[in-house]
Amino acid sequence: MSRFLAILALILAAPLAAMLPAPADPEPQETATAAPAQTIADTQDSGADQRISERISGIFAELPAFRSVRVSVQQGVVSLTGTVPKAEDVDRAEAIAGRVTGVVTVENGLERDISVDGGLGGVANLQDRLDDFLALLPLIGVAAVVAAVIALIGYLLAGLTGVWHRLAPNSFLAELIASAIRFAFVVGGVVIALDMIGAGALMGAVLGGAGVVGIALGFAMRDTIENYVASLMLSLRQPFRANDWVLIDDLEGRVIRLTSRATILMTLDGNHLRIPNAQVFKAVITNFTTNPQRRFQFDLGVDADDDAVAARHLGRDTLAALDFVLAEPPPEARILEVGDSNVLIRFLGWVDQRETDWWKAQSRAIPAVKAALEDAGFGLPEPIYRLRFDPRSASLPFANEPTSGVVREGSGEGTPAAPKPRRTVTDIEEDVRPTNEIAEMVDEERRASGGGQEKDLLDHSRPVE
Repeated sequence: MSRFLAILALILAAPLAAMLPAPADPEPQETATAAPAQTIADTQDSGADQRISERISGIFAELPAFRSVRVSVQQGVVSLTGTVPKAEDVDRAEAIAGRVTGVVTVENGLERDISVDGGLGGVANLQDRLDDFLALLPLIGVAAVVAAVIALIGYLLAGLTGVWHRLAPNSFLAELIASAIRFAFVVGGVVIALDMIGAGALMGAVLGGAGVVGIALGFAMRDTIENYVASLMLSLRQPFRANDWVLIDDLEGRVIRLTSRATILMTLDGNHLRIPNAQVFKAVITNFTTNPQRRFQFDLGVDADDDAVAARHLGRDTLAALDFVLAEPPPEARILEVGDSNVLIRFLGWVDQRETDWWKAQSRAIPAVKAALEDAGFGLPEPIYRLRFDPRSASLPFANEPTSGVVREGSGEGTPAAPKPRRTVTDIEEDVRPTNEIAEMVDEERRASGGGQEKDLLDHSRPVE
């Protein structure tokens, strides 16, 4: 896995290396002492103001933007008046005038030309810009070819599906790696092309805009992205196999397939259940198939006057005598609690799900233990309720004494109730082999949809987590 990540890092770093700016030349170290502040001389040479005015006017005459600027100098103070085409030219003119030797300060009275004639003067710049663009077309063509070549290399590398499928743990991750390579090379080609034509500002705007758009899309598609990442993690973890009997939170069924968007189950009554992978990844998953041995349990209550320990031993021995109950781990019986009219006992037994159906085993074990307890004389009483009538409503027409279905001795009234016939455990052979109709449906559907559009991400060659 480490070798695979190293190769992927080298591939992705190749187009991105060209995006990094070249290392700048080291700047000379500044001197520790600051330059002394310029002082104003107490005298001025004759003709100095004239020389300063002529020097500044000569400089401005060579610059088209400052041809309308008027310059006057008195005692080294330069006054600038007039108009300039752009607002930034105002500060530029002041900076130029201040650099002339002998200038004490600059009084900047320049204003931007907002007249109609001045505004139309900018139209002339369109022709210059168009000429510059036409001159740049060959370089733009070369940059476009370079970008296309880099993108083509990325597509060719991404097309090596055999390599990525051998390196990646599954096909889903292999496709993700191929898409990442294509994206990295395309973006790298565009950045290099913009840098070749000198569109550094445009390149920064494109990258900044892409970042803002990515953040916005991330918030807008948060659920979709979460589901996509969950699909990737489930394909790596492989929490179950096809046809496994699982319980995902409170959703139960057999696994049909794991796709890039959802986990598809077939419920035990034959219906399709589609669960988003984000929910599956965060859910508590119970897999009933991973361990072939599974325990069943049920509760029975014996009469409170009976020997609960003897009933527990009898029920445990009865479970051990059943041919489908495993000897290891051995069956158990536990006394849970004393109820209002009975003692509750829990019976537990293990079966091998490869040979015995869990539901059928429990359905046979319950009546077997119940019949054994009844044949041994243990009572399995039903809940007893005592009713108390309000004496203010009416007088009772009978004695307020507990009665039963059997008449007390010596009363001479009624006829004793006939005892219920005891049922015995018969040796009727019942089929407890696993019921596979749902599993067969899942296998049939997987065979029928083997070449479907939704690719199955379950990999039987990798271990289940």
